[in-house]
Amino acid sequence: MATDFFERQDIARRNTGRLVLLFVLAVLAIMVSIYLLLAVTMGYLSRDPETGAIDWSLTGDLQLVGIAVVGTLVVVGGGTLFKIAQLRAGGRVIADELGGRRLNPDTSVPAERQLLNVVEEMAIASGTPAPPVYLLDEEEGINAFAAGFTINDAVIGVTRGAVERLPRDELQGVIAHEFSHILNGDMCLNIRLIGLLNGILIIGILGYFMFRVSAFSSYRQRRSSRDSSPLALLALGAGLMAVGFLGTFFGNLIKAGVSRQREFLADASAVQFTRQPAGIAGALKRIGGFLNGSTVQSPNAPEASHMFFGQATSGLSGLSATHPPLAERIRQLEPSWNGQFAEGVPRTGSASAPHPSAAGVAGLAGAEAVNGAAAQSVTSAVDHIGQPNTAHLHYAAGLLDELPTAIIDASREPYGARALIYALLIDRRTEARKVQLAHLSRAADPGVCKETLKLLPLIEQLNARVRLPLVDITLSALRALTDAQYQQFKQNIVELVEADRTIDLFEWSLQRILLHDLEVQRFCATPGRVRYRKLYRLQPHYELLLSTLAYTGHRNEAAAREAFEQAKRLVALPQARFRQAEECGLEAVDAALTVLEEAAPRVKRQVLQAAAACIAADRKVTIAEAELLRAISASLGCPMPPLLSM
Repeated sequence: MATDFFERQDIARRNTGRLVLLFVLAVLAIMVSIYLLLAVTMGYLSRDPETGAIDWSLTGDLQLVGIAVVGTLVVVGGGTLFKIAQLRAGGRVIADELGGRRLNPDTSVPAERQLLNVVEEMAIASGTPAPPVYLLDEEEGINAFAAGFTINDAVIGVTRGAVERLPRDELQGVIAHEFSHILNGDMCLNIRLIGLLNGILIIGILGYFMFRVSAFSSYRQRRSSRDSSPLALLALGAGLMAVGFLGTFFGNLIKAGVSRQREFLADASAVQFTRQPAGIAGALKRIGGFLNGSTVQSPNAPEASHMFFGQATSGLSGLSATHPPLAERIRQLEPSWNGQFAEGVPRTGSASAPHPSAAGVAGLAGAEAVNGAAAQSVTSAVDHIGQPNTAHLHYAAGLLDELPTAIIDASREPYGARALIYALLIDRRTEARKVQLAHLSRAADPGVCKETLKLLPLIEQLNARVRLPLVDITLSALRALTDAQYQQFKQNIVELVEADRTIDLFEWSLQRILLHDLEVQRFCATPGRVRYRKLYRLQPHYELLLSTLAYTGHRNEAAAREAFEQAKRLVALPQARFRQAEECGLEAVDAALTVLEEAAPRVKRQVLQAAAACIAADRKVTIAEAELLRAISASLGCPMPPLLSM
């Protein structure tokens, strides 16, 4: 593709900036319109009683200007902020409003189980937490959506029609399309579009109510009085209604234009992900040949229409359509398409996902330390951020097949998910193990503690390479914890990690990924503002991060310094200095990442490229070092796919 993950993130932020600019211009136009309406109305009410001439002197009244400006800001700004605050909890609010039912991760219904398997494979392959999946039970149309502010609070919704009528390869294409929206930064833009349009719509709604009240009042007073004030208010209400609804109309045109552009990009990203144009093209053909198409019947569908895979509302075409024409999308994927749509009949079977060979699944699993090709895999890992490919998808499918059924089942419900995380942290050394198990027996839920002991032998037999993917799978179930359960779980993790008075790389990586995701999701954190657009402004934090990585991966100071220098040459920051060992450590990395999170996407790319080069400088990469790189990447909001040996 012409752009990578970081460039697409920059484009999404620029689109948000343009959207805000257009919104400001729209609000200014509304202010002028309301001011003119007020001036005409007040002039009509103050007209000369003898001649009936309108008093135009009020058009220069600054008090009237102030009323128009303040009133518009209060109504439009308040409506926008209210809607965005209403959606602050993330994608699950939108899914609920559309009539979605969250699927139980351990469901045994075949169609639902297949959908969850496809989503899990996509999540592992892309290096993202597995998002909760919602099924729109009442929707017969073939459609899907992704919603949320960030990767960590994203959800995926799928209609009943899509689940029942799409074979597996087409369903996989649709889900890959939605994951592309998650990775491309489209979701946050989509939610802000809903908020901005709601603010403008409030003007029209207020005008409508004023019109109705004035019409009723005018009817009553015409029978008993010659007072024409209600007629003036009636005209004002009609004017406000026209301003609000015209503003909403043009706002919808902006929404449609932004949405159509992003749909083509998501289609192309999905093909890159699956390497199966026929999958997503087949789903589009099936929509075209199905009576219900992609229509969504929910009354809340219009405001979220730009979030869907296909055109969710009927009657929209041309400039007002939120999606490109089906035929145009299909021909982008299959230039030789004959123009025939597929029948939207229920599927009779499901195409199985291709599975990799054992060597393809192994990735970095062969040994505790690997070199050569694996080091090359690490240095190229940044190029795959937000751009997983078929190899990653095959890896994910093979990994899920390899894991014992008991572990997979446990990862899909809150009790088992907590037990799996505890088991991953249990030390194999006798003394530390005793301390950890004693703590769990005192502080953990008895049922979870029992499940931990049951799963522990299975966890200890697992290859180290599956640890972080297993954490990603459990996140969906862990998000369902109550506040009390979460606080207990969080405290237990801290105690297990600190039981031996030291924190190793895996413990830090697990804690960082797990708690970062759950904290963002639980406290409804929205994307932060970019504060740093140049790397030199972050030099102290960059130095601490890279110096710590250099010491972590190399046995002596000379080798660590050489690794730092190699990484420094990649980012053209010649003044960066190598820090002393006593200044470095995982606590320093925590502090540095907190600041680096506020960097622009292209700066994050530079940091991650340097981090990867630093780790791979000696051509030897341990699994723990690879996990560390993925944890750093996830902390910066850059999901890194599994590191495959090339």
